[in-house]
This record gives sequence, structure tokens and C-alpha cells, in this order.
Amino acid sequence: MRQEQQPMWRKSSHSGGAGGNCIEFAPEFAATHGVVPVRDSKDAEGPQLRFSTEAWLAFAAAAARGEFGAI
Repeated sequence: MRQEQQPMWRKSSHSGGAGGNCIEFAPEFAATHGVVPVRDSKDAEGPQLRFSTEAWLAFAAAAARGEFGAI
């Protein structure tokens, strides 16, 4: 039986050190699985959202342009 690769999580650069609303994502996972998993850093065992690489890149570019308001 083949064991599934586990994501290597990275915290968003906009996450502060005091907790709050933080996300973690695993961009390297896309190289082998074609999706970028995202989770709530306060609930590491909770659900994950998985985005196609193209959707994640579009989201990140729009966020960088400020299309979703102030962070």
C-alpha cells in the first residue's frame, strides 16, 4: 500500500505572532498532487480546502493587488 505524501505547511506571511485569523498552505504539494491545500492554523487537524494550482495563483495575485480589501 502506498502512503500518501503529507503536506509541508507554511504559515501565511500576513499571520501575526499573536494568533488570530491565520492560514497555512502547502504550495510544494502542488508539484506532486496538482492542488494547493489550505487550512486554519488554529485547527491543524481540521478540514482542508484544496485549490488547483491555477486557482491558487490567481487568488494570491488578486490578494497582492489588494482586490479583497485591507489585510
